Amino acid sequence: MAKIQLKPDSHSMRRKQDNSLLTEVELEFMNVVWETGGGTVRELLAELNKAQERAYTSVATILKIMEQKGFLSSERKDRSLVYRPAVPKAEYQSTHLKDLSSKLFNGTPAAMVARLVDDEDVTDAMLEEMRALLDQRLGGK
Repeated sequence: MAKIQLKPDSHSMRRKQDNSLLTEVELEFMNVVWETGGGTVRELLAELNKAQERAYTSVATILKIMEQKGFLSSERKDRSLVYRPAVPKAEYQSTHLKDLSSKLFNGTPAAMVARLVDDEDVTDAMLEEMRALLDQRLGGK
């Protein structure tokens, strides 16, 4: 009897990706979309190229992937697609911080903030700003 050898498909060979978070490159793109409010591939390419030269096709591909992941929406205008943020920046920041807190700090935001304060060059002015934010959050107690 002949032995059948199955080839693993390319999808099972890839590392499972969390589609609720952006890759580093996608985050760079998303920051431009949030800052500009969106635009065509050509318009977004012009903004992205201020930091690093990119090819039109690469930008178009990444924007399409981000749309498929639900971070962008698009509409056809004339002969171009106009991409807009589908997820507000504050919502993404909240999701990403919760994920980071859960994975690295056992879901303890205080530990995350303590690490940030201990490891970064935090000035007294920054600490006062944080205190004011906490006081405001706690209702001025």
